[in-house]
Amino acid sequence: MDSNEARHSTAHYFLEGLNEIGFDYLFCNFGTDHAPLIEAMASFKRAGREMPATILCPHENTAVHMAAGYTIATGRGQGVMVHVDAGTANSAMALHNLCRARIPVLLMAGKAPFTTRGELLGTRDTYVHFVQEPFDQASVVRPYTKWEYNLPSGVIAKEALRRAHTVMESDPKGPVYLTFPRETLTDTWSEGQIRSYPAERFGAVSARGLDAGSIDAIATKLLAAERPLLISAYAGRNHATVAVLDELARFAGIRVVEFNPLYVNLPHDSPCHGGFMPAKALAEADVGLLVDVDVPWIPSDMPDNPATWWVHIDVDPEKRNFPMWTFPGNLRLQGDSHRILADLLAALKARADAGFKTRAAARVAALAEEGKARRDQAAKAATNRGVAGQINPHFLCATLAKALAPSDIVLNEAIRNGPVVSAQMPRTQAGTLVGLAGGGLGFSGGMALGLKLAMPERTVVQIVGDGTFYFSNPQSTLSVSRQYKLPALTVVLDNSGWAAVKEATLRVYPDGEAKAGGDYGATLSPDMNFAMMAEAAGAHGELVSEPDAVEAAIARCLDAVRGGRSAVLHAKVTRL
Repeated sequence: MDSNEARHSTAHYFLEGLNEIGFDYLFCNFGTDHAPLIEAMASFKRAGREMPATILCPHENTAVHMAAGYTIATGRGQGVMVHVDAGTANSAMALHNLCRARIPVLLMAGKAPFTTRGELLGTRDTYVHFVQEPFDQASVVRPYTKWEYNLPSGVIAKEALRRAHTVMESDPKGPVYLTFPRETLTDTWSEGQIRSYPAERFGAVSARGLDAGSIDAIATKLLAAERPLLISAYAGRNHATVAVLDELARFAGIRVVEFNPLYVNLPHDSPCHGGFMPAKALAEADVGLLVDVDVPWIPSDMPDNPATWWVHIDVDPEKRNFPMWTFPGNLRLQGDSHRILADLLAALKARADAGFKTRAAARVAALAEEGKARRDQAAKAATNRGVAGQINPHFLCATLAKALAPSDIVLNEAIRNGPVVSAQMPRTQAGTLVGLAGGGLGFSGGMALGLKLAMPERTVVQIVGDGTFYFSNPQSTLSVSRQYKLPALTVVLDNSGWAAVKEATLRVYPDGEAKAGGDYGATLSPDMNFAMMAEAAGAHGELVSEPDAVEAAIARCLDAVRGGRSAVLHAKVTRL
């Protein structure tokens, strides 16, 4: 080591390491643990040095989901900084969602300083430094992360960051967690002591295609199939897969069902789109393909055919993060669904005879007729506008759909009205739908902002229920939207409570005491005005309860969003 070499803090090298792993943004909810990093950031700014841009988020739920939205749009995982155990706890629900969606994000949190009497720079100097030190901070998010690590020394700062990035970006992708005490960040090192770890030598592992024998086995089954069925939820995370799946389905006459879709997996106007509920097709299928899906159906409500031959193609067919997972798979294969489906299509084209093509074309024609019937049924449901104080959500969503462009992005977090959104707002382009992978409500507000940050030219629409709107920390998302000029439209379908809670109670106890008393523990305040919350944040707000006012209210909200202001449309819909 050259004694004349410049020395810098761990925080300095940490910022360099964040540059080296390619982060564009850090979504931050800073605390006292970040003082060394904030100082290093100020030094970088003064020197004109490159570093990830920071987005300040008043709540960690916004920060983590915003990073996820940006990652979905760009395909590049980002970083989030939160405050010790408290910020980690506030991030846990979002980490749950990212884990289930397999979205790569690096969550970084400080730890309470470990010195007490000034022994090292960064020592404990305030009350919270004593109370924010649990025995196992990482345990708060351990169920939802692929990797965790506490940085023991600044000399390996870049190595630890590269390892974190490699793990989170390796298939199946997912969030990772890194912690650091203040004293570690303030410690200094010479430039010669710090090593870089370039991606070309230490990069991520990607899912691959399949061997020819496996492709041939699937093709053989499909060539003989009479009622093939494919179920998917997240194959469309790779936009290129959507077109390949559509071509495969049309060529082979495969019914494609999206059960709880996270993305557009097949254009909703494709003749082979079989809707969003697999029940009837499930009972009739002779050959089935599960393609990038976690929960293909609900076994208690939708019994499958024990004679069906199933192949499971997935970036994560093992489902290691699910303690119990027992959906069928005669052939279970891990790999990149885009490559696998493309190879399968090529194999079918090479082997298909005239008889197969005729049978497949007949199936496609029949599926197209079924699709038309579903669309006609949805259109009929939308003709009922509702009554004063209770707008029909079918009518509202159909009206909203007419005002959107095919490239506009819809985040469906309407929960019990989610099927209404799916039926009335078909998305036909890859990348124009985002759904909920986990069970942590409140994802769509932050995610909408991340999508808008990555794609400022697109209109982003978040559709939630009133219960979900509360969970989404709307004060935080509206603040970020205003500060960073990220306009989005939030549509609140207010049914005055938690319909999911009421319906769950009725499913378990259809004739129970809760039904007799009409008390489901699900009714929220009916007198809220979320439009005023929007106005307090400088956004446009609309409270609408009359069906006749819906179309004009939607137009005003979209005008505001396209003019640079967020908008909240609070709609009183059919009560639970």
